[in-house]
Amino acid sequence: MLSKVLVLNQNYEPMSVCSIEKAVVLVYLGKAELIEAQQDKYLHSVSRKVPMPSIVRLSVYIRIPYRVILSRKNIIRRDNFRCQYCGESGFALTIDHVVPRSRKGEDSWENLTTACVKCNNKKGDRTPEEAKMPLLRKPMRPNHVFFIRHFVGVVDDTWKPYLFMP
Repeated sequence: MLSKVLVLNQNYEPMSVCSIEKAVVLVYLGKAELIEAQQDKYLHSVSRKVPMPSIVRLSVYIRIPYRVILSRKNIIRRDNFRCQYCGESGFALTIDHVVPRSRKGEDSWENLTTACVKCNNKKGDRTPEEAKMPLLRKPMRPNHVFFIRHFVGVVDDTWKPYLFMP
């Protein structure tokens, strides 16, 4: 049984994930509508039987300026807990500046990547080209949908079209 509900904005854009209880309250108060219910699962009260929600859509559009915070933890999540030079995971991971700080490299999504200690030391104060260590994937700013997918882990099939997943 899923314990989370996907919350869509009025325009069907994924906004967040909430508990089943919160989703039922939103629907009951008329602040959201039920888009998808869990198959053959219901919540029971003394006088009602309510379908257990899987996806709800807010009744009113809420404008939220999505900004994923630049942090060590989020960079490692974005890079799927893997060194972006050798592809290894499970080792002590560090954050590497693609363009080193000594060369005016800044702290940005596009210049920070995950590296194992060995690769970070090998690369040193050079660019990946100079160190002959190409990146497996170019670093980029993630969107909030990426983090919704990562937060949830196993995604219900009914959520996939809304989270742009095959």
